[in-house]
Formats: sequence, C-alpha cells, structure tokens
Amino acid sequence: MESKKSLSPISDIPSDVADLCRQIERWRQTRRHREPMPARLWAMAASLAREHTVARIARLARVNYYALRDRLDSVAVEPTVKREKRPSFVELPAPLCAPSPECTIELEHPRGGRMRIHVIGVPAPDLAALSRSFWSLES
Repeated sequence: MESKKSLSPISDIPSDVADLCRQIERWRQTRRHREPMPARLWAMAASLAREHTVARIARLARVNYYALRDRLDSVAVEPTVKREKRPSFVELPAPLCAPSPECTIELEHPRGGRMRIHVIGVPAPDLAALSRSFWSLES
C-alpha cells in the first residue's frame, strides 16, 4: 500500500515562510470564533507569494488560495531600480523684470560738432541712420 505524499518537509520550507506559518498558527490558536485573519498576515502572505508562488504559500500556510491570489494585487511592489523621469520639455519662465537695454552713442563731427546719446529702456536706435543725419548737418 502506498503512503500519501506528505507536505514539504520542514527542511524544505524557507525560513520566512516558516515564520509566516508560525504566526498564522499562533493567530488561529488565539482568535475569536470566525474572526478574519489580520491584514498584516495577509500582506505578509501575499508578499511571500510573489517570491514562492501563491499555490505553495496557500498550501504551507493553510490559507485560501483564491483569497491569497486576490490580495496579491493589493500588495505594493517596490521597484528594484528607481529611475528618475527626465522631462522631455522644460519651459523656462520669462524673468519678471527683464534688464532694461542701455547704450551710449557718441559721435564727433570733423568740424568739431559732438553728440552723445544715452538710451535706457528702449531698443538701440539705428546707428547708421543717426550717424548719417549727424554727418550731413552743416554746422
């Protein structure tokens, strides 16, 4: 007569899974009648199920396979590599107070005439037109 295949021997159970099984058994011994299993135990079981499969954890911890599978989606997965998202477009706002353009133009006529123009806050005047008009003047 064949003997029934036993559940995994204790030596085959990883220490984190064995710890979960002990915690669940301790809870079962102290729980009130029909009290649901605490969320922290479900979260621990779901976290281990990601590593060791839902079927194995459900069998070893003696919890409902489908309840564990449903809770698997609710456990947050921590990414192993944190990647920074780089912006594809960066808009730089215009300065609130743009510096005022400033320039000084000095012209001297060969006959001795001089002109100095200091401009602040307006675009520089057309230097060629200004100098032509200055040179064409008869003093």
